[in-house]
Amino acid sequence: METPPERKPITSYDQINLSDWDFWARPMAEREHAFELLRERETPVFFEEPELSFAPRGQGYHAIVRHADIIEISRNPDVFCSGDGGATNIADMPPEFAEYFGSMINMDDPRHARLRRIVSRAFTPKMIQKFEEDVQAAAVAIVDDLLETGPGCDFVTEVAARLPLKIICDMMGIPEKDYRFVFDRSNIILGASDPEYVPAGDMDSVVAAMLNAGLELQQLVQDLAAHRAENPTGDLTSSLVSANLDGERLTLQELGSFFILLVVAGNETTRNAISQGLLMLTRNPDQKARWLTDIDGHAPKAVEEIVRLAAPVNYMRRKVTRDFEMNGTLYKQGDKTVLYYWSANRDRAVFADPYRFDITRDPNPHVGFGGPGPHFCLGAHLARREITVMFRELLHRVPEIQAGRPKRLFSSFINGIKHLPCDF
Repeated sequence: METPPERKPITSYDQINLSDWDFWARPMAEREHAFELLRERETPVFFEEPELSFAPRGQGYHAIVRHADIIEISRNPDVFCSGDGGATNIADMPPEFAEYFGSMINMDDPRHARLRRIVSRAFTPKMIQKFEEDVQAAAVAIVDDLLETGPGCDFVTEVAARLPLKIICDMMGIPEKDYRFVFDRSNIILGASDPEYVPAGDMDSVVAAMLNAGLELQQLVQDLAAHRAENPTGDLTSSLVSANLDGERLTLQELGSFFILLVVAGNETTRNAISQGLLMLTRNPDQKARWLTDIDGHAPKAVEEIVRLAAPVNYMRRKVTRDFEMNGTLYKQGDKTVLYYWSANRDRAVFADPYRFDITRDPNPHVGFGGPGPHFCLGAHLARREITVMFRELLHRVPEIQAGRPKRLFSSFINGIKHLPCDF
């Protein structure tokens, strides 16, 4: 087997290429150092886009790595838009991708606002109360199973992934027999660059796997929606099918894309926050000991700190709609800006000792749920609830639990952990 070339240490910003897959294979400490160098620059660094077989190569992008810049861009969605080519990818989204992944996260107002209002209308107080109660019951059952399984298991698959997956599927009315189906397809969509989920091959085969996973998830919820239209229950699918805002309803395509967004954003990201939270507590026993002194009292700030450092979504993209000067840089119409939330959450200008895990950090203006503005995470409340309840159960019932060495997802988009052995 050919030995891979040895990577040289990064000592200056001009050695960094965020479009190179080799960069994202570097150890976490090296990547942290690289973003530190980028943040020290007075102006954002401009990178060429990677070559892709399924999309034309764009003109490049500004890497937005500082907290202040991301906040300002997020507050100006009319200038920095999400809908022209999509927000979840650096390359412009091809039409065949938009059919499955063209959810409201990749839209601008007024269409974005319309969809968000319809979806928000379906989240009634009664439904919110129910899923909060369901989170508690699910967390108890998961820890019951963990104790029965015993130490040495994979914390990701046995604990962290199970809670958000169950809650989202139950909310939508997806039966338990389909949980694994949903789990596997969401892994393919967000882990397409990782050979564990999509076997290494040419780019066309990777694209085909993503599109097929999107098609299968969309078909699953559309079939359910057709049944719920005739046989409504109290689940979210029933509410979305019947939701009517000024005479407008979700189309089946919009419903399918929303479900994919909900599964991907609500499942993968919360799973990774919980997994990384256990890793942080293991590596910072003083903070774990502090949390144990008052589990409920410390929980709100501890959860925010977990989300800050975990930053499960590395970036989102925006495109400039008109010439605009911001913090000393002129952005021209048509320019792409890629907002690296993971980097902003480590900005020394905002966070004292930013690499330190501190469950009492206050204030904590992280952008782990995105920046302020219309695209702030719709599921932030649910994510906070799930993380809070999961760690409350773990700290009360398995306080000695420890994480082993993580196996990280190979991805530039998601800061994920695929597998995490645990002991207790």
